[in-house]
Amino acid sequence: MWVWGGVGWAGVEQLFQLKFTSKQFTRMSKKAKKQEAAQRRKLKKAIEDGNTEGARIYAQNAIREKNQSLNYLRMGSRIDAVASRLQSAIQMKRVTKTMAGVTKGMDKALQSMNLEEISAVMDKFEEQFSDMDVTSQFVENAMGDS
Repeated sequence: MWVWGGVGWAGVEQLFQLKFTSKQFTRMSKKAKKQEAAQRRKLKKAIEDGNTEGARIYAQNAIREKNQSLNYLRMGSRIDAVASRLQSAIQMKRVTKTMAGVTKGMDKALQSMNLEEISAVMDKFEEQFSDMDVTSQFVENAMGDS
């Protein structure tokens, strides 16, 4: 089984699917906006020609397309929020697993009281802690954006 930073393939695949789905909703929203614009052009032409019944139909179509576009954007945004939460969970799981390994190394180093080994493990711990700060900042920004 393929593993990415201590996280199974399934979590990464789900994240990919969520991001892909969000982009699809964005594309569908853009398409609905184009269809709305086309309906508006038809509406304008029908008004100029004095075709009130046609104008009414085109206006209803334009409104429906606009609402559909907004619904697609709303769904895409919700999926983005879920993807951000999943991504933060994946990153935190990876960091937690690494921190557990460093902690085990610290236990061994402290038992042997080898200063060089303790120093090396502490350096690794500080590096992981720094990585965790960067990850936390990224997650906070992603959650704020969504």
